[in-house]
Amino acid sequence: MLRLVVRRLLQLIPTLLGLSVLLFLWLNRLPGGPATAILGERATEAEVARINRALGLDEPVHVQYWRFLKRIFELDLGTSTQTGQPVWDEFTRAFPATVELSLAAILIAVVIGIPMGYLAAKHRGGWLDVASVSGSLLGICIPVFFLAVLLRGIFSVQLQWFPSQGRLDSGINATDVTGFAVLDGLLTGEFDASWNAIMHLILPAVALSSIPLAVIVRMTRASVLEVLGEDYIRTAESKGLDKRTVRGRHVLRNALLPVITAVGLLTGSLLSGAVLTESVFDFGGLGSFIRTAIDGRDYPVLVGFILFIAMVYVLINLLVDLAYSIIDPRVRVH
Repeated sequence: MLRLVVRRLLQLIPTLLGLSVLLFLWLNRLPGGPATAILGERATEAEVARINRALGLDEPVHVQYWRFLKRIFELDLGTSTQTGQPVWDEFTRAFPATVELSLAAILIAVVIGIPMGYLAAKHRGGWLDVASVSGSLLGICIPVFFLAVLLRGIFSVQLQWFPSQGRLDSGINATDVTGFAVLDGLLTGEFDASWNAIMHLILPAVALSSIPLAVIVRMTRASVLEVLGEDYIRTAESKGLDKRTVRGRHVLRNALLPVITAVGLLTGSLLSGAVLTESVFDFGGLGSFIRTAIDGRDYPVLVGFILFIAMVYVLINLLVDLAYSIIDPRVRVH
């Protein structure tokens, strides 16, 4: 297992280096250069030259790239042109909300999607199969932002079952330890704050989980149907093995391999695609932060966001490989 982890980490180095090259080229090919992006299109030549000297953009390209790479390794992503604060500090304040929301969404999708896909395959052609397939198609077709507005309008505004915005009620005094509202409440014993954070999480997480849930249901169903037709399943059944053993150790365990890959990719996409959902519920995570950066052309923030999402995908791919090796030990030898 350790050998597999080390090998995967070494394989990720060229990927991250390639991404750093693309980001560096993007920054240096902006219309008018990074200086114009920071100062605006009406900046004078003297102001542009001053910014270029301050940022080291008047030096050779290889020197600029080496400095850019060194800053990345030092977690120095520059300073936001809008707030004047270090980008890394801004990210550490905003990303726990997005991570918490994304994990809640993928948890809903997995807990509901895998059993539903399995039962749909088990009762192929029945009403449950038809309902799950139709529901998954509906989940894929409905835009996430529309579903978020719909859920907020019905369950927050009309029925008032759930909060309509934010992560905590204004009257809740919660101790901030990790930035994750639910976890902080559990760690500090402030269970009322933890429950309040969960209530704020439910609607945006349900909205964000709609597409992953639909994908997981369809993939689990298709994978289970494929495994059920394999010879070793018929052999296990002909030997008189217990049905639970056949379903758990042979059917579901082998059917989960492609589903795990899908879950990993979907988790990464949730982190990068939570912008609209967070905007609808005013959740205060990376979504609102990035939307403001895009509107204000805050390129240091956008570069930091791209690097953050890339690192997330890298770590998720590593976790997927580890999960593969646990479910199917044959993977470890490749």
